[in-house]
Amino acid sequence: MPVVEELTRPPALGPLYRRVLLTRHSGTELPDTTLVLRDVHVDREHLARYQRVCGYRVGDALAPGYPHVLAFPLALALMARRDFPFPVAGLVHLANRIELLRPVDAAERLELTVRAADLRGHPRGRSVDVRATASVGDEVVWRGVSTYLRKEKPGSPGAAAATEAAPADGIRWTIGRDVGTAYARVSGDRNPIHTSRLAARAFGYPGPIAHGMWSAARSLAALEGRLPGGYAVEVAFRRPIVLPARVCFTGTPDGSRWTVTDPRTGTTHLTGEVTPA
Repeated sequence: MPVVEELTRPPALGPLYRRVLLTRHSGTELPDTTLVLRDVHVDREHLARYQRVCGYRVGDALAPGYPHVLAFPLALALMARRDFPFPVAGLVHLANRIELLRPVDAAERLELTVRAADLRGHPRGRSVDVRATASVGDEVVWRGVSTYLRKEKPGSPGAAAATEAAPADGIRWTIGRDVGTAYARVSGDRNPIHTSRLAARAFGYPGPIAHGMWSAARSLAALEGRLPGGYAVEVAFRRPIVLPARVCFTGTPDGSRWTVTDPRTGTTHLTGEVTPA
């Protein structure tokens, strides 16, 4: 039977990470639980730090990925539960969908909800969606769906790499080694594969990798001013960006599609597509 669990404050991330390490997961199905946090106040200083780390202009409008950061402690609390079917460590972030239904101002108070849905088979294991919403009063203003893979069959880390001719007219970005640490601090996502060479190698990566949500946010920041007031964006994470890195961002003039590739090999790191809401 569906359960709605109302929280009085955001879950503390320190205890949650300890629970992630210690919990033995016993579930075979998804918990039918929705976590709710009401009257969420946006800290403008924190918003500004997020905007700077991701390449946005600093302002009062919430960047499309920022509600994901606000909802992250709820998502982690849900996935750290004993009845969640598999451990958080080792999950691969395959894709993300964001719907920004209208511009959201930092002065607005939000209600956040998070639940898990659609546990399903995948060629390399099982995948699951973690779905979040942000509302102002009775109006849903933002939705996010993060799709994660639990690898249970042989395969390389992350999704299969796509290779194409390296774009000649894109924007070149140099991404420093500190991006993983900077985004971890502002987002709360302290998965050590983004900050530690040893941890990254333990999961099959040659070094720390950029957060998928940072690379998505950096791409959307590059399109700032070209996107409509309300839109949906689908991002597919094809191949991790190993830090430090040089990548090439290429987008259509209207911002409706983009890719981030390795300019030397043409390997695609992520793709994105924007449609009006």
